[in-house]
Amino acid sequence: MNKEINTSKLGDIGKVLMCKRVLKHQTSEQSDIPFYKISTFGNKPKNFITRELYDNFRKKYNHPKKGDILISAAGTIGKTVIYDGEPAYFQDSNIVWINNDETKVTNDYLYYFYQTEPWLTTRGSTIKRIYNDNLRNIIINFPNLKFQKKIAKVLSDLDAKIELNNKINHELEAMAKTLYDYWFVQFDFPDANEKPYKSSGGKMVFNKDLKRDVPKGWKSSTISDWIVNNKNGDWGKEELQGNFTKKVSCIRGADINGLNGKGKVQSPTRFILEKNSHKILEVGDLIIEISGGSPTQSTGRMAFITQETLERFENPLICSNFCKAVTLTDEIYLYNFVYNWNRLYSAGVLFGWEGKTSGIKNLLFENFITNFNVVKPSKEIVKEFHTKIKTIYKKKQKNLLENQKLSELRDWLLPMLMNGQVTVGEVESELGMVAEEGEKYRS
Repeated sequence: MNKEINTSKLGDIGKVLMCKRVLKHQTSEQSDIPFYKISTFGNKPKNFITRELYDNFRKKYNHPKKGDILISAAGTIGKTVIYDGEPAYFQDSNIVWINNDETKVTNDYLYYFYQTEPWLTTRGSTIKRIYNDNLRNIIINFPNLKFQKKIAKVLSDLDAKIELNNKINHELEAMAKTLYDYWFVQFDFPDANEKPYKSSGGKMVFNKDLKRDVPKGWKSSTISDWIVNNKNGDWGKEELQGNFTKKVSCIRGADINGLNGKGKVQSPTRFILEKNSHKILEVGDLIIEISGGSPTQSTGRMAFITQETLERFENPLICSNFCKAVTLTDEIYLYNFVYNWNRLYSAGVLFGWEGKTSGIKNLLFENFITNFNVVKPSKEIVKEFHTKIKTIYKKKQKNLLENQKLSELRDWLLPMLMNGQVTVGEVESELGMVAEEGEKYRS
């Protein structure tokens, strides 16, 4: 047990303040001051204010300082960040901050305290939110500053390793996308002499279906020509009952980003009929969201299954009824298909292939895949691309699996360290490698 555990109300440690809601003038000029609302809190902002407005605001009102803890009081309640001190404007009264002088509790320790859920209390019958008096009356247990720093370091080393893996994955994904664009959009794949095809004078031929020039020998096809099988989703039952005995993890549209390494996967455990086992996802299957989206986001988000993906889950995988799984005619075309689909999605093409049912947007999947023409490259080039990208994705999935294990370890250690059930010394030896990697990342 950690010694010298102290107890105090949060209001006796630091000041709980609320961001002012006074400015309405926004701009999209990214050279100006970032403008954070509750909807963008903790993420990259899309709106900005001018330096003049920002300076005037700072003269009139209090503002978070570097190191202060910022907390979302509504929406995604309890989301917490440490303010890095960079010029920014927080416009929402739904964002509060803790102005702490760190004489009793360090900001890093306080940040991790807020990652433990028991502190969270809300009020409101319709719209839930945290009020300032809720925060001021929260009871926090804390050791002396020396132990606080040790606890925060153990946890931050884990977070640093996770962030390092995310950074590596981002760079790997950028490499893969650049290679796809270079080979299959600009048509500068390596020719017989290992020179860029189009730039080196490779013959281009006009394709009437695509209404553009493509490399000689390449053809056009509908997307359906690439697909051999569809697997509909299944929601099953929440608990084991009757003939619903097959235990699975269900991938929803909300889990697609997590599968792709952009956030957590929180796929629920379900039970399906044994006779529906043919819906279970296999290596090479692609999951496509066919219902959902928003006014600014079309349906059609995609993830795909690799062996490393399956290793991230204890149960077999299926997709929900709001998704569809497809299998390609030839697995060699997997990565080419994925990057072509994502390119169309990013360009907003799928907005034009949506219908509405009871206010929910649905992707007109069959219409789209049977009527939309895409370029179909030569198989030799596709094979070479597949080999290169498969290596990249294996590295990505390995990092995602490691991050999942690190997150589980951190989430297990967090309350144990905070309430003194385990000491730093009991975990330091096991986390030596993680600490070393964390130091490398921070340096």
